[in-house]
Amino acid sequence: MQTVRQLLASKSKRDPITVGPDVTVYQALQALAEHDIGAVLVVENDAVVGIFSERDYARRIVLQGRTSASTPVCSIMTSRVLYVGPDNTLDDCMALMTEQRIRHLPVLEDARLIGLLSIGDLVRATIDEQKVVIDHLVHYIQGA
Repeated sequence: MQTVRQLLASKSKRDPITVGPDVTVYQALQALAEHDIGAVLVVENDAVVGIFSERDYARRIVLQGRTSASTPVCSIMTSRVLYVGPDNTLDDCMALMTEQRIRHLPVLEDARLIGLLSIGDLVRATIDEQKVVIDHLVHYIQGA
């Protein structure tokens, strides 16, 4: 089973996109759009203090009648951030994301942010692993 470390090594070498807790929701949305991503980590003094996603925007700005230009991201971010370490397996990550109904997982090593996994990353990696297994089985069957 593939580990988070292995998946991060195979991803493009892009550091996770972060914002400070005092930026406006509008600025955080600009970061999402600019990088074509669904969530940004909120970091203060090199520590992850929250995560802001499109879901947070929809539920805490739009539905509550707030404005994104005047609301700081820290007031609507998800502050209970679940994370994994680099030695966790992708199965561990998938189980956690499914159980907690989340779409993004920061990766911390020694309390330092080293990556961010999305549900899409995990699905792609799982499909790639399944293709390898299928290819091996096909070669085995054809050779038998």
